[in-house]
Amino acid sequence: MDVVSDAIAAVRTGRPSSNRLRVGGRWAARLPRFAGAGFHVVLAGGCWLLPEGGEPVRLERGDVVLLPHGGGHALSDRELTHGQALRLPELDVPLAAGLALAEPGDGGEVVELLCGKYRLDHGLTHPLMRELPEVVRLSTLSGEHPELRAAVELLGAEVASVRPGGELAVPALVDLLLVYLVRAWTTRRGAVGWGAALADPVVAAVLAAVHEDPAHPWTVGSLAERAGVSRATLVRRFTARTGRPPMAYLTWWRMTRAATLLRRGADPLETVAREVGYGSPYALSHAFARQFGTTPGRYRAAATA
Repeated sequence: MDVVSDAIAAVRTGRPSSNRLRVGGRWAARLPRFAGAGFHVVLAGGCWLLPEGGEPVRLERGDVVLLPHGGGHALSDRELTHGQALRLPELDVPLAAGLALAEPGDGGEVVELLCGKYRLDHGLTHPLMRELPEVVRLSTLSGEHPELRAAVELLGAEVASVRPGGELAVPALVDLLLVYLVRAWTTRRGAVGWGAALADPVVAAVLAAVHEDPAHPWTVGSLAERAGVSRATLVRRFTARTGRPPMAYLTWWRMTRAATLLRRGADPLETVAREVGYGSPYALSHAFARQFGTTPGRYRAAATA
């Protein structure tokens, strides 16, 4: 897998959820912080989003907003202050159809929203995901993100009506929406951090090798040979772009991958160790405890519970 796919797969748990909302008049809703990521798509009209501790953001038709860290926020037909937002009752995500706080009949603009959330394990957050801002806002009408626009149109159509196979189609499209949002952000013009790392051919070659086969007995020398540079050049460029030396990143990713396998499956520890490049369960347990502060067995038991 590639870095973006792995970064998303590592944190994703359960099934995403979404629904379509149509509201007019005076309305507002406050959505509390939660362990996941939320999104909103403006299908028609416009509204305001007020993130906790942030500035109001005006949303227009075609805008897609991702709150990758599960930040609490308010949505409304008008610009709110933080004091006004705090006085609103909390609603769950996705928003309940009808919005109990709506005040219809004053001739306000009709707004259609597609709202939803992803359940994520932030304990396994890849640094690529961690550096995303509290609010990622993209427009599907700018012509820069045709795949994102297509996903939004398909998802809106599926949620708007009951169709055969919809119970499978909607979660798949919501997952696709997340991929397109993260991809669009990391590959945008002038991207820094992990966006710049993925655009660096040397760093990208090493990341591709590590994510394609984390169990391989990689060394700085073999990774430098894969990237076509000296070991010193590799260490310098990789560390500058990602914040970790190559071998430290490899160890971190192996442990993150092991945690994902433990959380989602029942394979013996020996199998998990082999899949992430460790010769024995003991060696894996020692490295795992250093990163997570617990044994693989206890981690699996807690994740299952």
